[in-house]
Amino acid sequence: MSASQTPPTVPSAIPSATDEDTPTLLVKIFGRDRPGITAGLFEVLSAYSLDVVDIEQVVTRGRITLCALVTTPGGDGAEGELRARVHTWAESVRLQAEIISGRGDNRPRGTGRSHVTVLGNPLTAEATASITARITGVGGNIDRIFRLAKYPVTAVEFAVSGAATGPLRTALATESAALGVDVAVVASGLHRRAQRLVVMDVDSTLIQDEVIELFAAHAGCEAKVAEVTAAAMRGELDFEQSLHARVALLEGLDESVVDKVRAEVRLTPGARTLIRTLKRLGYQVGVVSGGFTQVTDDLRERLGLDFASANTLEIVDGKLTGRVVGEVVDRAGKARLLRRFAAEAGVPLSQTVAIGDGANDLDMLNTAGLGVAFNAKPVVQEAAHTAVNVPFLDTVLYLLGITREEVEAADAAQA
Repeated sequence: MSASQTPPTVPSAIPSATDEDTPTLLVKIFGRDRPGITAGLFEVLSAYSLDVVDIEQVVTRGRITLCALVTTPGGDGAEGELRARVHTWAESVRLQAEIISGRGDNRPRGTGRSHVTVLGNPLTAEATASITARITGVGGNIDRIFRLAKYPVTAVEFAVSGAATGPLRTALATESAALGVDVAVVASGLHRRAQRLVVMDVDSTLIQDEVIELFAAHAGCEAKVAEVTAAAMRGELDFEQSLHARVALLEGLDESVVDKVRAEVRLTPGARTLIRTLKRLGYQVGVVSGGFTQVTDDLRERLGLDFASANTLEIVDGKLTGRVVGEVVDRAGKARLLRRFAAEAGVPLSQTVAIGDGANDLDMLNTAGLGVAFNAKPVVQEAAHTAVNVPFLDTVLYLLGITREEVEAADAAQA
């Protein structure tokens, strides 16, 4: 700036509606919804010199509740005239109006802000009463409630302040298990809207099957393999030892079985919707599996996954040898792969989501920013950040704040 230039004038401080002493009016309109209600109210208010401080509107089963927080108009008789005109307008369109005098803006939200997502199938009044009472019991205040989905499950999100995320999650985990609903608690912040990396287990998570059992069915040893698999997933057996023991039973199978198993794999309901929606949002998606690359590579191609890693069955002269080659993807290996995928994707671990069902997923679930136990064994549900116990994989979208309407709108736009 040259010496001849005059610095810009800085306006003097003007009282803001957020000042505690500024007179404000809360104008509340409710009744049957129809087009033009919001425009009609603000047309009435526009006749006065006032500022809009806050607006909130919700429509439930065709009934509207519209709240406008505005500064009180100055001048003798202006407030009384405004009140009369709002009530007259409301009556003319068969609505009800309530106007409450006060001062300042909304009460500031407390620290320790979280999003609490509740999934119910159905979501009962009893469960809602218990969950909300527990939120209050740990010092939380419910600032806002929003429905994310009405099917295939009811998903409702509570914006909560005043309670730290960790203690809130612990308190609600106990309550949700007793009530038969799923509750996820995540900290509020910009990271929730950031592009993320989602990594999931394959067997009994992305797909409904245990791949090694599909192979075992062709080898005539399905029952024996299933027994060992179940013990490993419960954490009763070392995963690597159990893997080698099960794979040894497949020795001699013809490699043509691989194509048969690929055809038998059944995706979990909602799997395609989950991946398709995440990819549209710019997320990167990967899988890690204690199963086999002979199946995960096919899934990667079919579903457009960004990452995939699993064990590899050794095949020599067109036959399975009963061995795996390369480094075994076990419990610790899944966590290492999550870290590797995150580094390659350029995503911090705090912005990763891991989904799994078995004990060998625990390290991965606890390494991720959000670990989701999906229809998991009890030991996994107890240790994960949150649990989902409905058979629809796309319900994980609700934990990220994505609504069913947004998913359907995106699908319709691409049709």
